[in-house]
Amino acid sequence: MNDAFFASHIRTIADWPQPGVQFRDITPLLRDGAAFRRLIDAFAERYADSHIDAVVGIDARGFIIGAALAYRLGCGFIPVRKAGKLPFTTMQESYALEYGEASIEVHTDAALPGEHVLIIDDLIATGGTLLAAVNLMTRLGARIIEAAAVVDLPELGGSARLAEAGLPAFTLLHY
Repeated sequence: MNDAFFASHIRTIADWPQPGVQFRDITPLLRDGAAFRRLIDAFAERYADSHIDAVVGIDARGFIIGAALAYRLGCGFIPVRKAGKLPFTTMQESYALEYGEASIEVHTDAALPGEHVLIIDDLIATGGTLLAAVNLMTRLGARIIEAAAVVDLPELGGSARLAEAGLPAFTLLHY
């Protein structure tokens, strides 16, 4: 895996969505077909020998990576959405962002007790979104294999929070 390759496809947008935030945009990585394939291949190689029943993708960029990875691994895909976006009975979890608060939810039948799931998103910032997804999956009885993301922003403390919670995490890049 070549970190410089992936890093060359990440765009930094200063002061978005608010002053002081350095937004790491993965859309150029997704836009480049060869780079996107390499991204999915890198994750698929890591999890090829894992017993994963479903990949849990977090709204919205985690959907893109998660669905492609689930296809590649031959397992199911579970969408974790922003509140109010799912049509069936849901469970909800609130969390803090580095610049606000939010809630995510999942269908109450999304994962079965004992199923092995991988949770994936585009980046780890404060860790709030991933920890909220972990809480949802745990409430459903799923077993978390790992949390994964393209980018880790360690100075925002998310990867440390995940480690403190005993959740193994994997990222391709650290800023």
